[in-house]
Amino acid sequence: MADTSNSPVEGKALTPEQKTDLLHRLARIEGQLRGIQRLLSQAEVPSDCDAVAQQMAAARKALDRAFVTLLTSAITTHTSTAKSMEEASIRAKTLAEMFGKFA
Repeated sequence: MADTSNSPVEGKALTPEQKTDLLHRLARIEGQLRGIQRLLSQAEVPSDCDAVAQQMAAARKALDRAFVTLLTSAITTHTSTAKSMEEASIRAKTLAEMFGKFA
């Protein structure tokens, strides 16, 4: 089973604070998804699906916000540690391509 602790792992892509923030966001989303699973398993009438859909939309939006937070944090971290303006530009371009690919 995967480690689900919220302690930041080693690595330089993000600051420890950025990692902690993202890990907390993902833990909340994980809780939302468990709640959705419970709602779905207990749904008895078609109108119960409205509550499930509403919670799914909220979880999706929270995940989208986490994604944007990841990219903006990465842009900030990667460009601020660049040794030159050219290197910062290359790093920002790479991250922008990632945003275009996954957004």
